Amino acid sequence: MKDVVVIGAGKIGSVVSDMLAGSGDYRVAVVDNSQAQLDALEVGEGVATHQAEISEPGALDGVLSGKFAVLSAAPFHLTTSIAEAAARSGVHYLDLTEDVASTRRAKELAATAQSAFIPQCGLAPGFISIVANDLAKRFDRLESVRMRVGALPQYPSNALNYNLTWSTDGVINEYCEPCEAIVEGELVEVPPMEEREEFSLDGITYEAFNTSGGLGTLADTLKGKVRTLNYRTIRYPGHAAIMKALLNDLGLRHRREVLKDILENAVPATMQDVVVIFVTVSGHRNGRLLQETYANKVYSRQFGAHLRSAIQVTTASGICAVLDLLAEGRLPSRGFIRQEDIALDVFLANRFGRNYALSNMTHLAA
Repeated sequence: MKDVVVIGAGKIGSVVSDMLAGSGDYRVAVVDNSQAQLDALEVGEGVATHQAEISEPGALDGVLSGKFAVLSAAPFHLTTSIAEAAARSGVHYLDLTEDVASTRRAKELAATAQSAFIPQCGLAPGFISIVANDLAKRFDRLESVRMRVGALPQYPSNALNYNLTWSTDGVINEYCEPCEAIVEGELVEVPPMEEREEFSLDGITYEAFNTSGGLGTLADTLKGKVRTLNYRTIRYPGHAAIMKALLNDLGLRHRREVLKDILENAVPATMQDVVVIFVTVSGHRNGRLLQETYANKVYSRQFGAHLRSAIQVTTASGICAVLDLLAEGRLPSRGFIRQEDIALDVFLANRFGRNYALSNMTHLAA
């Protein structure tokens, strides 16, 4: 039994805690600022809770002392504080952030840490980088790597064609911050919400557009090796135009708390969602220009006594699988570990990683 601490008792933290405790191999304590949130946790027996003001200096040090790892499922603006507490306490650190600045700070801390620092262990960044790197390694010379991910309602019924399935703060952040990409072999920043495209999968039309953070560390990994690398978020058509009007024309990118309040009081959440994962890599192999595509849809499903949304399943499974691989000695026990350092077959063979493998997956080569 390994003792782990999960920071955040929200939509994702509750599922991470339930999965780990239910495995029988982890003793789990959940920490949150809000006692009400802790009291509302939907988890099985054996999960301890602890209320603490996470952002206060030293607040986590006692909680983390002697533990195996801390897993951050807290809002992105708290990530740096948690990573610094992990470094002070000498425990392994994993997070789900898409925030670029937080990941850079984790990398700095990892340089002198006595434990492993593994940021971006969710869906995108996270699993998407594992898939893209696995496909990229099959080519002698790369041309393009295009990564597309979306968490969508199965039954959209409003003008946004969207329901809240993920952290509202996280969605707004990825819609507002600059995005990394490789264009004509050069690592550049591109604006969020731009370069909109449409594509169809299984007869359904989607749009995709630039958002921040989804590439994770893959841009640095593939710099100098690929002509085109980009990440775009998938939505149903019409979503981008309305969000750009809110963010740009009404100036709500500068009043994020107002936008958050509007969305959380006007756009309902749903458990009936689908996560769409679509990665296309092209390049040369044995003198021929080829393309390989990974396409996967993950739906909400029952875990124990609770229905879990698709975004909960994919995100929680990602960080739980990485923790498992670390505990098994399959990953280095010290330093900065990138998602693309994890082999796709190893990830999918893991008991938590299988939640991706058992979904509606097609893997095509042409």
